[in-house]
Formats: sequence, C-alpha cells, structure tokens
Amino acid sequence: MDAEYCGLQQGSSSSSCRSADAVSWGVAQQQKRQRCQGSSSTSSSLQISEPEPQDLDPPEEIEEEDYYMEDDCDDDGDGYDEDDYEFDEADFNQHLADKFDDLDLPPGVEATVPWLQKIAAKEEAKEPSKSSTADENANKYNKFKQFDTVQNFSDHHYTKNSQGEPTRAWSKRVQHDWKLLEKDLPASIYVRVAEDRMDLLRAAIIGPKGTPYHDGLFFFDIHIPSSYPSGPPLVHYHSGGLRINPNLYNCGKVCLSLLGTWAGNGCEKWNPAQSTLLQVLVSIQALILNENPYYNEPGYASSANTPHGQRKSLEYNDTTFLHSCRTMLYSLRRPPEHFADLVAGHFRVHGHTILAACKHYLEGNDIGSVVPEEEEESEYKSSDAGAASSSSNTPKPGAAVNANPLTRRVTFNTGLKTLFEDLLMEFNVKGADTRKFIVEKLKKNLPAAA
Repeated sequence: MDAEYCGLQQGSSSSSCRSADAVSWGVAQQQKRQRCQGSSSTSSSLQISEPEPQDLDPPEEIEEEDYYMEDDCDDDGDGYDEDDYEFDEADFNQHLADKFDDLDLPPGVEATVPWLQKIAAKEEAKEPSKSSTADENANKYNKFKQFDTVQNFSDHHYTKNSQGEPTRAWSKRVQHDWKLLEKDLPASIYVRVAEDRMDLLRAAIIGPKGTPYHDGLFFFDIHIPSSYPSGPPLVHYHSGGLRINPNLYNCGKVCLSLLGTWAGNGCEKWNPAQSTLLQVLVSIQALILNENPYYNEPGYASSANTPHGQRKSLEYNDTTFLHSCRTMLYSLRRPPEHFADLVAGHFRVHGHTILAACKHYLEGNDIGSVVPEEEEESEYKSSDAGAASSSSNTPKPGAAVNANPLTRRVTFNTGLKTLFEDLLMEFNVKGADTRKFIVEKLKKNLPAAA
C-alpha cells in the first residue's frame, strides 16, 4: 500500500495521517520508491484517510491507481516496475547539471563528471575550430581551377550591355578563345566564363614578383562585342576608386594599344586574324603591371636614366604599393562573384610574404626588392643546413641595397603602418601564417621592465 496513506497503529485507532501530497501524481520515481518502502513497515490493517476536500480527484479514481501502490512493490524493494518505467539518461544528466550550475567546482572536477563532459562536448561541436575553417579554405583554394565556367555574373560591369543574337561565326571564335585560355593560361591568371552569357568573362591576375604589385590580386571584367574578332574586346578594371598605374584609371578604364584605347604601331594593335583574349590578359600582366610603372606615363620614359626620373619612379612605386595593399583589403572584404575561394586561399598562402615585405619596406628598402627572409628560406630548402650556415654571412646575389631610412617619405611609413595592421588582421582571419608578426606586436605592447 502507498506510504502516503498512513494507517492507525495498535492502541491508537483514533489518530490518522493525511496524505503528504495527494495532488502531485507526477512526482519523480524516487518518491515512488519511498512510498513502497514505507508500505512494508506499516501494519497489515490499514485505514485510508479521507482525501483533502480541495483539488482532489474522486475517491474511486484514487482506487484505480492502487496498482501503483501495491503491485509495484516487490519483495526486493525496487519500488518500480521496469516494464512501466523508462529511464531517461539525458534528462537525468541535465537535471544533475542544473543543480551544479550554482556551485563553484574545483579545477579539473568537470573532467570526472560524465554529464558535464557530455555538455562540454556538445558545446565544442557547435563552434568549429579555427583550424578546421582554415583547412576548409585551403581545400577550396586547391580545387579552384584556373579556367572554369559559371552560370552567370550578377555583378559584372558589362551585364547591361546588349548581347544580341550571336552569329555562328562569333560563337565559334569565342569557343576557340575559351579553349586557348583553358590550355595555355599562365599559372598566375584565373578566368571564369558565363554559360548564359558567352560574351562575359572575368579574370584575376596575380601581380608579378619584383614589382610594386607583387602578390596582389587584380580583377578585370571582359565583354566580347558582336563585332569580335573584327574589333577587340572591352575590358574594365576593378579599381576600387584607386589609380595604381598610368594605364589603369580609377574609373576602371584600361589603356592598352591592343584594346584600341591607346595609340600603337604594328603588332601592338589588335589583329583580327592573330589577336586573342589570352594575348590581352598576358599583355596586361607584362606591360602594365611592371616593375617601373612610372615610365608607362607618356613622355616619362625619356627620364629613366636620370636622377630625377629614378627618384620620381621610386616615389611612384611607394604610392603604388600602398594602393596595392588597399586593393588587397578591398578584395578581401568584397571579393568579386565566383572568386571568393581564390581570394581567401591566395592571401592565406601569401599573407606571410606580404607582411614580411611590408616590414622590409618600412626599414627603408625599395619597393619590389628581394626580402631577405624569403631568400633565406629558398636557399635553405635547396641546400643542407651546413651549407646554409656557412653562406649566411656572405652577400646574397640580387639582394637590394638598403636605402637611407631617413630619406623615406614620412607619409609612406605612416600609411604602410596602418595598412600593415589591417592586413595582419585580415590575413589572420583567413588562416595565414601570422604568428611571427603577432608575437612581435605583443612584445612591443608589453610594459617596460622596471
């Protein structure tokens, strides 16, 4: 019988005990066990007390529940029937964990408590680690093809240009150019073409080493007009409002003889029988993104061998590199459509090199000059450790001669320091190797020893 109903003991027939809590029938199983254990200690002759007058079910309904009081009480005192009760471990653990929320457990105790271990594991699973994100970016970057097709472009500069009904000859020639791009693209150029609009292309060109554009990403939108190949394609540069070259305007205009946007002679002009889209992209990389873009300006080439011309060229390279860094930030924060994986992966791989170059230039070295750290790493890989150590004190061929730091423009140093901090943050988010620079930054911010 249920212990919540107490019988009269011998010699005390006038006293009775009412139910401790007859209203709450949904109490925990632990209370049932207590009821069953209490029933075994009572006398054989029991009198059920009258139920409370308020909020109680009719007596007959109470009698219908007698199987909980009698049949569930076995001789072994378990207090419940396994067939009627299912243990919810998750609910039990959560109930225990809630009780420990207000307690300050000693360090390490959580590791010995199973329900706390499970909760911690679930919380860790909700937030992916930084390493897994970096690995995912690296995987997408490695799978990014140099040439590929996409459905369409929603942000293409020439989206609104009317294509018209393409002729058979036009389509055949465009497909021919596509095959050339897929087969012969240099490793530093990536192209996407639209299936729905064969007249639209987008290209990403990596800035060549030894130039103020090194390791940068520069994007160009291309439109193939219906007059192609009789006339050249139209090309627009993603400038971000910056003019990084005399031939690349901040409005996006690209000045090149091959495109008919600048004067030229002979093979410099577009030739319908020989000129191709591949030739346009290679010309932009080689002729425009060069080591001395100052001399691309008409009339400036004549001063190339004069002290005045050289000084102006160095100053122009300073400004160009600052603009190139700003272009990197612009691309990282607003990558062109279909190139987000390339942007993230490229700067994850080259972020360390770019930051090392910034440090090198802040020391007064010329833009585009060889960074010692890069050269030392390449030499170490190509020789054993002993040979590397024996040659460490000898001057390295091709290394730049340090310019006088005092002659470096103050505005350049100030601008590059700010850009360095922004690039460090962005590269670190993308998973680049920035540990060396972060450690240096933390040491610099430490208070001086007393």
